[in-house]
Amino acid sequence: MLTFLWKFTSFHFLIISCCLLNHVNPEDHPDIPAIAKYFNTKGRYEEVNPYLIEDILAVNRSILQPPSAQCRQIHLTAIIRHGTRYPTTKNIKEMQQLYNIALHNASGEESWLREIQTEWTMWYTEEMDGRLVQKGVNDLKHLAVRLSKLFPTLISEEKLRGGFIQFITSSKHRCVNSTLSFKAGLTELWAITDKEFDHAVDDALMRFFDQCTKFVEEVDNNPSAVEEVDKFKQGPEMRRVQQKIADRLRVPYNNVTHDLTEAAFYLCAYEFAIKAVNSPWCQLFDEDDAKVMEYASDLREYWKRGYGYDINSKSSCILFHDLFSRLDKAASENKLGQQVTEAVTVQIGHADTLLPLLTLLGFFKDSDALTSTNYASQTQRSFRTSHMLPYAANLLLVLYDCGGGDLRLQPLLNEKPVTFPGLTDQKASMPLYQDVKEHYKDLLSGCDFETECQLFKTEA
Repeated sequence: MLTFLWKFTSFHFLIISCCLLNHVNPEDHPDIPAIAKYFNTKGRYEEVNPYLIEDILAVNRSILQPPSAQCRQIHLTAIIRHGTRYPTTKNIKEMQQLYNIALHNASGEESWLREIQTEWTMWYTEEMDGRLVQKGVNDLKHLAVRLSKLFPTLISEEKLRGGFIQFITSSKHRCVNSTLSFKAGLTELWAITDKEFDHAVDDALMRFFDQCTKFVEEVDNNPSAVEEVDKFKQGPEMRRVQQKIADRLRVPYNNVTHDLTEAAFYLCAYEFAIKAVNSPWCQLFDEDDAKVMEYASDLREYWKRGYGYDINSKSSCILFHDLFSRLDKAASENKLGQQVTEAVTVQIGHADTLLPLLTLLGFFKDSDALTSTNYASQTQRSFRTSHMLPYAANLLLVLYDCGGGDLRLQPLLNEKPVTFPGLTDQKASMPLYQDVKEHYKDLLSGCDFETECQLFKTEA
């Protein structure tokens, strides 16, 4: 792994104003594709938090606004998606097909096409198959440093050395390597060379979807579960995108299938995420095309991992209960005046780990379901994976003790405060922990993984 040099200046510790946090002028960044904000789960974390483009270690501590100065952080659970990865073997095969068409069948004098035909080479190989790239290593190293700055009393050298920070990961290589990278971010930050820190592999928690029989049979392996996605792929919006790509390449319409259209979109996304280049492949799409591609991907996530079917979210019951048992344990130890034995839990998994849990908690639910026919009316939807689930996406739950038994729980998604759906009063950004538990009482008293995931319910 490459030696990682941290750049620390006092500037990193400045509190950056909110207006600077979320605006990047595209003209100042010609290396960023105009369509980069529509890349769904293939998007960079920096597109969700654009202030990081200027300073990858910047944090804005003013987002943490406990109700009083005496509030202190006692526990953090961070559920994190792995960092930037290579395409899967399936994607790479489709990219190769598209490249062959561009190389041998396409014609035209456009500079981007000439660049594809004469300069660009198909450098992806099937062995890469979803492995973590160097940018993904950096994603997790940088995130670790930023979280240590956001939560300095919890993510500290003392807590790490003392065994108060636990690391749990999915068994997939990209997740294990992301976990190693997160740990390396901290050990390099504090120049720790005399000790190594363990992690646990736990697929029951981080890949619960593989072990939920009802989900696997009724949704994941059931083609009819995604019929809305298939209808949209055959619909007028997607057909128009495919025709425009065929026109730009000057090839017959039947040469450009939906899979090859998706491959072109992925080529633009991966070239940018992995190599930080505005690839000539990006010229195959305008912004309207990108919005259609984004919707097609959101539609799939909605029906396979989100609100489309109840079992999608219920498959995450095991992670939901694990989360609240850790919060309860921290609350109980704190109440007894004991040191919280697990100050921080870092759990590293997949987009498919986070989305069912976010859905179970009720985040990003629109009034109307996403379907193959309501693309035009869903332009303002909140269910948007480009915003929710970039590489290194993270759900943070921070437990505070504000004195006198006043425990608060603050949720953050991708380092930005969110509010629990249904808890929308003036204290919504940091509600009482008891109010959160009351809000989710039906799930806390039920949502049994074994029961929910049975294919055939047995009568009591």
